[in-house]
Amino acid sequence: MTDNDGRERGNSRFRALVLGAAAGGGLPQWNCGCENCRDARIAGSGIVPQTQSSLAVSVDGENWAVLNASPDIRHQLEHNPQLQPKSLRHSPVKSVLLTNGDIDHIAGLLILREKQPLQVFVTSAISQILDDNPVFRALDPEFVRREIISLDQPFDLLPGLTAQLFAVPGKVPLFMEDGEPDTRLEGEQTVGVEMHANGQRIVYIPGCAFIPPSLAARLDGASLVFFDGTVFTDDEMIRCGTGIKTGARMGHMAISGEGGSLEALRSLKIERIIYIHINNTNPIWREGPERDLVNAHGIDVGHDGMEITLGTGAR
Repeated sequence: MTDNDGRERGNSRFRALVLGAAAGGGLPQWNCGCENCRDARIAGSGIVPQTQSSLAVSVDGENWAVLNASPDIRHQLEHNPQLQPKSLRHSPVKSVLLTNGDIDHIAGLLILREKQPLQVFVTSAISQILDDNPVFRALDPEFVRREIISLDQPFDLLPGLTAQLFAVPGKVPLFMEDGEPDTRLEGEQTVGVEMHANGQRIVYIPGCAFIPPSLAARLDGASLVFFDGTVFTDDEMIRCGTGIKTGARMGHMAISGEGGSLEALRSLKIERIIYIHINNTNPIWREGPERDLVNAHGIDVGHDGMEITLGTGAR
């Protein structure tokens, strides 16, 4: 398993490219002056700006699927040569998969409306969210083909890359909340993605309220897991004065503490774990005891441009 900066051609290896490692709003968030955001605006501070949550995957380095289309997708495509056009009208991005209906995961679809053939994979619940918002009619159905995927039903995300969607505890998008939502709802509104390629099993879960036994069993033995790292402590945003909601109220389990993801993941046999969807307030963005704790558990902190390669011949 290797991290790669350049392109590798002509061989079949699973590649995962972190297009955006930050949670909604990115880092720095436009209206935030927290310590992380202040430093992210200062060159050489040690904190590098990060875009909003998205992952690209490929098995040949030529054809890519994007998991969640963030509002920053134009910037992300322009800063990753692997995803740039190779001719007058071309894109290596062949498909987009949505794991929920949050704005930071669907708004980027509107950037991809330029008459470019594209397949969009969604659950029926997420598809309904797109249907209920007329702005998404800008996606010409002659070019952008939407495919409804049932939970736990294998499908080809790309040629040579089989995937399954599965329910993950979470809640409906913020703009759909009516009163106090069920933050641990399990269904089609929040899903994870399990991918299989060349004998490797890769799991992507950018949002998760908690890890029930069924999810722990799915994660156990995986080659690579990208997991929700939104907040380090449940009351993080309250303590730093940037919000009034806990991580749990937002549908995200904290990294630390009793019931946190560190505790839940430590007993599982996973070859590599990478935190993604990290909030701007999270202290793991900087050097310090919080990042040290994460690294001591053998978990990496994701960042924009991070590329992981799995498969025969990878070192």
